[in-house]
Amino acid sequence: MMKKISLQWRLTIIISVLIAAICVLLNVLLYNTGIFYIDSLGNSVLSQNQDPGQGQDTNSDQEDSTLYIEFSQEDWRAFAERFSIQVDDSKKDYSIYSWILTVLITLAGGGITYLVSGYALRPLRKFSDQAAQIQAENLTDCRLDEEGVPEFRRLGEYFNRMLDNLSESFSALREFNGSAAHEFRTPLAIMQAQIELYEQEEHENVDQETAEMIAMMKEQTSRLSHLVKSLLDMSELQTIPRTDPVELQSLIEEVLADLSSLAEKNGVQLMQKKRDDLIYTGSDILLYRMLFNLTENAIRYNHPGGCVTLSAEENADHNIRITVADTGQGIPKEAQERIFQPFYRVDKSRSRAFGGVGLGLALVQKIAELHGGAIRIAESSEMGSTFEICLPEKEL
Repeated sequence: MMKKISLQWRLTIIISVLIAAICVLLNVLLYNTGIFYIDSLGNSVLSQNQDPGQGQDTNSDQEDSTLYIEFSQEDWRAFAERFSIQVDDSKKDYSIYSWILTVLITLAGGGITYLVSGYALRPLRKFSDQAAQIQAENLTDCRLDEEGVPEFRRLGEYFNRMLDNLSESFSALREFNGSAAHEFRTPLAIMQAQIELYEQEEHENVDQETAEMIAMMKEQTSRLSHLVKSLLDMSELQTIPRTDPVELQSLIEEVLADLSSLAEKNGVQLMQKKRDDLIYTGSDILLYRMLFNLTENAIRYNHPGGCVTLSAEENADHNIRITVADTGQGIPKEAQERIFQPFYRVDKSRSRAFGGVGLGLALVQKIAELHGGAIRIAESSEMGSTFEICLPEKEL
């Protein structure tokens, strides 16, 4: 239970319990002490009961300066009864007021602890807010404050040093991917050109085995070219500006128009749920690529006679919600968490038949994250799947 509450509330609860325990202990000690002296006073008064006829004689009164007051037996009994009741009432009032004070002191102590701990933990909140803004794309832009309280100064220094190391590692990885992709692109282009040139010429003495080998080489070089292009796209995502005013309904119409021939070929119907016009600030190129990849997958992995539906709307949180729903075969539950990993395929045989390289959905997720959003599988069953993209609203 304690693991689920904040540190401020933990401190408040612990200190409140400690204050309550101390108050209860003091209350018990003071109560016992007070009751002891009240009882002593009562016993001292009540022990003075004497019969009227047993008072001091006149000579003794004259010789002793002590004043003695004599009561009749009835008066003394009435006084003793009233005095006993008063003593009992005093003890009860003392007990009630002491416990009320204990509760009030505990509540006041807890409230003061909450306020003081909130003020004391303010640097930690600031530290966590700064850390929450850090993403892989802005490691060099977000720096944690190193001039705060001594407890966080050293932590901030080490954290910033870690960010620098991570930034250097990510930069080196992006440079390697880009350089490797560029280096692969040239020989692959040459190989494709040579194979196409070979196919354009007539070869009468080519046996079946050689023809199959040429066809296999053509297919594999095409896949490698597609892979290299995807790697280049992923490595260059950071450099594309994301400041275009994008009309999402028009963008969806453009994607559906460009994929209409593929949908017709696969016997799939494309639909768009018309909503109010939405203008989003982002990269027109990247958002197009994101919707294109999702819609293309929805068409390829659909059934003949199936349907793919796209929609974009503004939800209650004033964020943009884009959905791509299909009537395909669905995604197994065990594969839903891994579907966005690079090179992961649910059905490897079908993916190879379609010419995929396993980077389409990884690229979609990367584009959504670059815009500050996220993508998830809203639902998936044998009746189809629905992908949902949530993009934070941005002011133009």
